[in-house]
Amino acid sequence: MNQPYDIVHVAAEGYLDDLLRELAHRGDTVAATHRRLVFARGGSAAWAQNAWLAPRELPASSIGEGARGLRDIQRNWHLHSVAHHRRARLIAERLPPIRFKPLAFPADPPAAPLGAWTLVERDRLVASPRCSSPFPDGGVRFVEDREGPPNRAYLKLWEALTLARTRPGPGERCLDLGAAPGGWTWVLAGLGADVISIDRAELDPAVAAHPRIAHRRGDAFALRPEAVGTMDWVVSDVVAYPDRVLALAQHWAEAYPAAKLVFTIKFQGPADPAIAYRFLDIPGSRLMHLHHNKHELTWFRLPDGGPPEAIGRP
Repeated sequence: MNQPYDIVHVAAEGYLDDLLRELAHRGDTVAATHRRLVFARGGSAAWAQNAWLAPRELPASSIGEGARGLRDIQRNWHLHSVAHHRRARLIAERLPPIRFKPLAFPADPPAAPLGAWTLVERDRLVASPRCSSPFPDGGVRFVEDREGPPNRAYLKLWEALTLARTRPGPGERCLDLGAAPGGWTWVLAGLGADVISIDRAELDPAVAAHPRIAHRRGDAFALRPEAVGTMDWVVSDVVAYPDRVLALAQHWAEAYPAAKLVFTIKFQGPADPAIAYRFLDIPGSRLMHLHHNKHELTWFRLPDGGPPEAIGRP
């Protein structure tokens, strides 16, 4: 059967409209939506937390037939239930079980492929053995630290570095723009890197006391490279309009062409895909919505290309 879609997007929780706006901006055709699932023609999208890259329809006239069809393709499957929930669970119970354990940072993503499937009708099963993310629905979960970091923003950088498959280490120099109260600075120093943090406000006292952290009071947008010297990493979770963050990203990408850059892009109101995609004009860029992002996207500029889960320039 000729399917009217060749990819299934799993929209980030609460951001289906942003995903649909992004697809419309690109001119992708949407065949159908089922809750957070968007059946479309095109490529991966930034606001999709996972993408089913090889979707196919399998017969499922019975629970046994649906389970056999999935097992015949591969072992590891994750159910994204959108309808006929009890019947879908009965099929899932006939598949090999998988334990999804939280990651203890620093860690690498799972190496084993994870397929995804759903029942959109009682006897209509859609499955993809290949997905953009090795995590269920793209949800990266960690064993959390509830004592060290000053806020929960640290989880975004944990996730970004996990998906980047690279992280700072001893001997590397990091610049954290708009750092206060210091969640990202805390992550970088905890990995053994030397960190210069910049913010008009002070860091949390426990973070500021770390011997590898040097905090400077000042405007992150006014800082120039000669004031801090050569950097291996530049990161930013600063609160600012996307066009200002774009100018900041362009400046530091040009200043340090070999450095690794990770920035958060925060949106007020509907996310404008046009401004988001301008970040991809910076050579080597990738863009994605992290599981721990809110109404935000994360931009990467890494020498090795960045997270395979993220999108590049279409």
